[in-house]
Amino acid sequence: MASQPVTGAARESDVTGIFTHRQVLTILSGLMLGMFLAALDQTIVSTAIRTISDDLNGYALQAWVTTAYLVTATLSTPLYGKLSDMYGRKPFFLAAIVIFVVGSLLCTLAQSMYMLAAFRAFQGLGAGGLMALALAILGDIVGPRERAKYQGYFLAVFGTSSVLGPVLGGLLSGQDEILGIDGWRWVFLVNVPIGMVAFAVVFKVLNLPGVRRPGLRIDVWGAVVLAVGIVPLLVVAEQGREWGWGSALSVACYVVGALGVAGFVLIEKRMRAAALIPLRMFRNSTFALGVVISIMVGAAMFGGISLLPQYLQVVRGASPTMAGIQMLPMVVGMMSASIISGQLIAKTGRYRAFPVIGAALLALGVFLLHYVEADTSLTVVMAFMFVTGFGLGNLMQPLTLAIQNALPPQDMGVSTAAATFFRQIGGTLGVAVFLSILFAQLTPNITDQLQTALQDPAYQQAVVAGLHSSNPADVAFATGLVNRDVSAAGAVLQDSSIIQQLSPVLAQPFKVGFAESMSTVFLSVTGVALVGLVLVLFWKEVPLRVGGGLAASAAARAGRTNPEEVGGPEGAGDPEGAGDRPR
Repeated sequence: MASQPVTGAARESDVTGIFTHRQVLTILSGLMLGMFLAALDQTIVSTAIRTISDDLNGYALQAWVTTAYLVTATLSTPLYGKLSDMYGRKPFFLAAIVIFVVGSLLCTLAQSMYMLAAFRAFQGLGAGGLMALALAILGDIVGPRERAKYQGYFLAVFGTSSVLGPVLGGLLSGQDEILGIDGWRWVFLVNVPIGMVAFAVVFKVLNLPGVRRPGLRIDVWGAVVLAVGIVPLLVVAEQGREWGWGSALSVACYVVGALGVAGFVLIEKRMRAAALIPLRMFRNSTFALGVVISIMVGAAMFGGISLLPQYLQVVRGASPTMAGIQMLPMVVGMMSASIISGQLIAKTGRYRAFPVIGAALLALGVFLLHYVEADTSLTVVMAFMFVTGFGLGNLMQPLTLAIQNALPPQDMGVSTAAATFFRQIGGTLGVAVFLSILFAQLTPNITDQLQTALQDPAYQQAVVAGLHSSNPADVAFATGLVNRDVSAAGAVLQDSSIIQQLSPVLAQPFKVGFAESMSTVFLSVTGVALVGLVLVLFWKEVPLRVGGGLAASAAARAGRTNPEEVGGPEGAGDPEGAGDRPR
């Protein structure tokens, strides 16, 4: 579906697929607003979910709200990529914004956690397109070599949302009412004006040449069977800790998931070019290894980032708002590395060194976090965060570039969506596994620390003082310790706020035990990051195309066959990977 251009330059770009720097920035403004919607929503809701679940009398059901959103966002990502390759990006990007905004409005009307989970699932259908299509559109209009500079803007969006989200989430959910509406409902309502502005900007400025490949069938059965395979695996990843990893429910999810994935592969093999995720793409070693690296990076990134706010809030006693601010060093590291690597890639056309540096720094950063203790200086912790963020900034951007560059321009949507899809899968599995390790370690570690502390005369005096304290939490805890009852260690799994309610001396064993548990988890994250580093070392560099996807397509239609004219090195569009030659 072609859009009407608004300027002479736009009309020229419709023909050539080549955009000026000013046009790129104009289009980028709309894409950033769309991505900001999804990125802000994730952080703002995670901060407010506890308040929301308490108000809707469903604290134990809050994981389902997260799972529902995650499942639909993940599943819809490859569908958006494939459909946009067939019929153009703009209508689907606009549709994603509309679905997301409508879903946000529905969430504000939720009267139970079950309703909220259903509305979040609908909202996730829009979120799946916002991320993947923004990256694909940028790939259409800018060549990989120059694209590195512009992708830094997207990381800036993520950085801003990671700081602003917790602040807004804590502020809004902390209010009983705002303009007669429950404070927490504004967490979703705030998406509406942002979404409306994003829709208007994208509708006006995103003028791309029309794309229509109606000869291809829509892979409906592939989408259905992919859902059958992925949904049980995502659900067990989120719920396995509660159910037990070897429980009947978990085993049923494993079996159904495995059958679904196997069925999906068979269907994709039969669908060939019309497949949702064409299997021919995996014959390209750069793309195939890039997907595996994406899974490892997603697991390490989301696993590590999700744990740091836990440390800052539980051990350091920071509020959700303050924890978001204290995460700034990681954000600064990501943004600065992205800007530096982007400029150097654009200048030299080489990207090989950056994922290696990024993977090494990511592994180093999470390994250093393994040494963080309850009384470690916050300055030191922030320095380790910066190293981790700097590694991610050097890794994320070249990874996306290489995967997009490995396949022909007509596969820009599906290749970008596949990279996003597998990174989300890795992130989901990583968070589930690492949180399970954390919770498995907490009770025994805290119990050991309490038993050790009870041998310390100073702690014994604090317990005696606690019996006569005016703080009810101190009295209840001290009474339990006098009776040799250390069951409070397990209670932290249900309500970590108990640590903040106790006096600092009595709470110290909890903080030390939590920090020790975090240390074990970060050591596990380090192992995953090292696997990613080893894979990156075997990753071949393919020369970056000069032009964007649209320029390559326009040149091909005009009959130009020179590789540089069509936007890339010879063989870059070979589906069999013939152009997958290292520098």
